[in-house]
Amino acid sequence: MDGEGSANLVSNKRFVSEVEIEELRKRRQEEWENVWKSEDPEDYERLQERNDKKQQEFEEQFKFKNMVRGLDEEETKFLDELSRQQALIEKQRISRS
Repeated sequence: MDGEGSANLVSNKRFVSEVEIEELRKRRQEEWENVWKSEDPEDYERLQERNDKKQQEFEEQFKFKNMVRGLDEEETKFLDELSRQQALIEKQRISRS
């Protein structure tokens, strides 16, 4: 039976046993495996190489992101103070002009 015949078998009956359903699933799975099975091992190797390369590029992308860390509290206080001092210096420079 082909795919259509088995579908008609199921739709023409009111009751379908679990055994028949399981057989249909197995047949369908075998058909999919035959369709997707690569007859040329080089195809698989090329796909694997491409997938490995993409995975490596993906990991490289996040490698640098993980190297960057945020500022801790002491560093932010220092930068705030530095900014405040620069603002004061700028005000003094403007007032002298």
